Amino acid sequence: MDLITLAFYFFAALTLVFGGVVVFSKNIMHAAFSLLFTFFGVAGLYVLLQADFLAITQIMIYIGGILVLIIFGVMLTTRITGVDVKSGASGRIQITVAGIVSAALAVLLIYVSLTTVWPQSPVAEAGSTVTAIGNTMLTKYILAFEAASMLLLIAIVGAAFIARKK
Repeated sequence: MDLITLAFYFFAALTLVFGGVVVFSKNIMHAAFSLLFTFFGVAGLYVLLQADFLAITQIMIYIGGILVLIIFGVMLTTRITGVDVKSGASGRIQITVAGIVSAALAVLLIYVSLTTVWPQSPVAEAGSTVTAIGNTMLTKYILAFEAASMLLLIAIVGAAFIARKK
């Protein structure tokens, strides 16, 4: 096994294990911090796919922005940090049904992946995609880029207006 294959298995295991911790954790703080490692594993998989723009976007937006907001939101809401997620009898039925459906889907996916003949061809060395994406965003899609910028600005101003004290 070469180094790239080992790195793939490491990042895939990191993503799956900590994704499972996010789903099955009863403590919301443990789930939020496990989400950090899940996002990091996904960013590592993007690097292995030579999708450098997506990897940097994953790190900057999801880990640097959204996850920090989630953690601050949980930490600043003092009543929720010590709360454990509990489920009653209906929750157990839902978990059982979800487990059966998930196991059936996992068996189907494993069967398909083992019985399919996957064509392989040599891959050309990919260059950086950041320059091409930047040029396209600021030439061909400038109107959509500016519209998204204005929408985000309006959302920030609206959030500041709602959050300010009277």
